[in-house]
Amino acid sequence: MQKNVFDYTVLEPFGVSAHVVPWNFPLSMIGRSLSCSFATGNSTIIKTAELTPLSATVFAKAIQNAGVPEGLINIICGYGNEAGSYLVSHEDVNHVVFTGSVSTGKKILHACADKAIPAVVELGGKSAGIVYPDADLNEVLESARSGIFSVSGQICTAMSRLVVHKSIKDELVDKLVDMSKSLKIGPGIEKDTDLTPVISENQLQKVEGYARSGIQEGAEAAYGGKRLEREGYFMEPTVLNNVKQSMTVAREEIFGPVLSVLEYEDQEEAIDIANDTEYGLGAGVFTKDLKKASWTASKLEAGQVYVNKWFTGNHATPFGGYKQSGYSREKGVDGLKSYLQVKNVGISLV
Repeated sequence: MQKNVFDYTVLEPFGVSAHVVPWNFPLSMIGRSLSCSFATGNSTIIKTAELTPLSATVFAKAIQNAGVPEGLINIICGYGNEAGSYLVSHEDVNHVVFTGSVSTGKKILHACADKAIPAVVELGGKSAGIVYPDADLNEVLESARSGIFSVSGQICTAMSRLVVHKSIKDELVDKLVDMSKSLKIGPGIEKDTDLTPVISENQLQKVEGYARSGIQEGAEAAYGGKRLEREGYFMEPTVLNNVKQSMTVAREEIFGPVLSVLEYEDQEEAIDIANDTEYGLGAGVFTKDLKKASWTASKLEAGQVYVNKWFTGNHATPFGGYKQSGYSREKGVDGLKSYLQVKNVGISLV
């Protein structure tokens, strides 16, 4: 320990922060990263998703009307392989934020590595909810309604797998089918709509293809499994029963309203199934035993663990992934830290 030294540490902005945002929540995803970047003093450039540029242009007009100084918040539209690549590799960009696929995220990380600049990346998930025998099945149903069928399952932390004890699986699958049948399907602008269309024809074909592959590999379509015969990009709410962890539908991110139900016999097996994925963004557990819930949460390899209700986090809690789901954190104090660099100053008083 040195004597006669005054030492202090300050947090400073990186400078120019480039944000490449996804299409599933186009405006709120801008708000999530921009709020931290703006609050910590960075100048921000946002590249919108090519499928959803319009909400950002309205937001840009609002920024201008609010009198935000020019250059602090900038919004550009374009394709990822053109505008996105150019932006993250630009010599004046000091910090990058990306939410999207693993393959694109790795390309962005390579570009950041070439420049030796930091990146905040969230790269999707394949989240599993473990359902213990004592679980409240009504809570599981409501979590399925919001966790895999809202926004048509186009959510990074979607509850795309349910790992259910064999003693209650048949009962739960029957309830999931009844709930799926009751969902109101239609455009999001209609009141009380439960299941909206997916983003595009390409996405609909991809989701339907995954459901088809699950059935071909031996899963049972307890409900749904194909596109709806109506105008728009609508996929049936789909419940696949008797899914095995080796199946494609249990391993790859579908990004659609397809729920895979897997069976287990003991809790160690349930945790092994839930963790048997390259992703680690979200996970969940349903049980009335809070001691068991806490023990399970400690074993799950995920950045967020939801107990008895999917999406229990909020804007004050950190959000991010393990493994291939990325690193760094958004939201809360941890989110702010991701947008700041640390400087230490030591002053000799002799």
